[in-house]
Amino acid sequence: MSDMERLHRIKYMIQARKSVPKQAFLDELEISDATFKRDLEYLRSRMNASIIYDRYTGGYQFENPQDAEKTELPGLWFSEKEATALVLMQHLLSSLDQGGLIGPHIEPLTAIIDGILGQSETTAKELRKRIKVLGMGSRKNSIENFAEIGAALLKRNRLDVAYYSKGKDELTQRIVSPQRLIFYRENWYLDAYCHLRKELRSFAVDGIRKAVLTNLKADEISEKQAQEHFAESYGIFSGKATQRAKLRFTPEHARWVATEKWHGQQVGSFDKEGFYILEFDYNQDPELIMDILKHGSGVEVMGPASLKSKVKAELEKALTSYR
Repeated sequence: MSDMERLHRIKYMIQARKSVPKQAFLDELEISDATFKRDLEYLRSRMNASIIYDRYTGGYQFENPQDAEKTELPGLWFSEKEATALVLMQHLLSSLDQGGLIGPHIEPLTAIIDGILGQSETTAKELRKRIKVLGMGSRKNSIENFAEIGAALLKRNRLDVAYYSKGKDELTQRIVSPQRLIFYRENWYLDAYCHLRKELRSFAVDGIRKAVLTNLKADEISEKQAQEHFAESYGIFSGKATQRAKLRFTPEHARWVATEKWHGQQVGSFDKEGFYILEFDYNQDPELIMDILKHGSGVEVMGPASLKSKVKAELEKALTSYR
């Protein structure tokens, strides 16, 4: 923590809590008694901060509540509206941080935001209480593996991973060159070059049972090559597109689907009867079939024939469970 950041934190702690014991400063800022005394003297003499020690409350406080607003410290400042937007961003970011990677690093930002909004009618804590992020399809991830993956991405080194494939129900040992982390449908995936399969692959992070950072440099895949490999297929599945899907949604379901993004290169249009026609290229279809089935009778697969047959077969299998 820089000296200026520490001064901001001292001011905001007092501003938010009214009166703060010295030990709270020492513990939360992880500083010595001597450092705290120097910071306090700097705030009083250089920044004209009227910070006093109140024997009744047993803590440090501003002599007058209005003095906190008058004490200006150099650095980055936000208006109340900007700080409110930051609260929303920080809260959403924390909600997505399933692996615990960024939580410790955004805590100082949380304290600063709380300090800025501490005197307003709409406090940061009140805003957070009013925001809920529901991860309906999220799966448990390993914090240890997240740390190793993050280190490999930053250092550009290969990873030695033990990967469990749910589809094949098998565990394999692989060396991979990490390229990027993807947060998709409430879960994390690692795009990497697999040296076992000799191609780019997407690995579900919750399927990585063990990850060890190696000293070998990762193979670099160009952004263009990665985009061509991952963007043409459907969903999290990769590979160059080989087929084109054509779906026809009823006017009722079109109210939702017409505003949804199913594919990065999709084409959609309404016909004369109000049905919504959605077309896009794809490679593998497991995820596509799941998305089609959730619309039930509200969608018809118009092509290709192979996709239509698979969806029909799934519907017939589902129906047998209710007979």
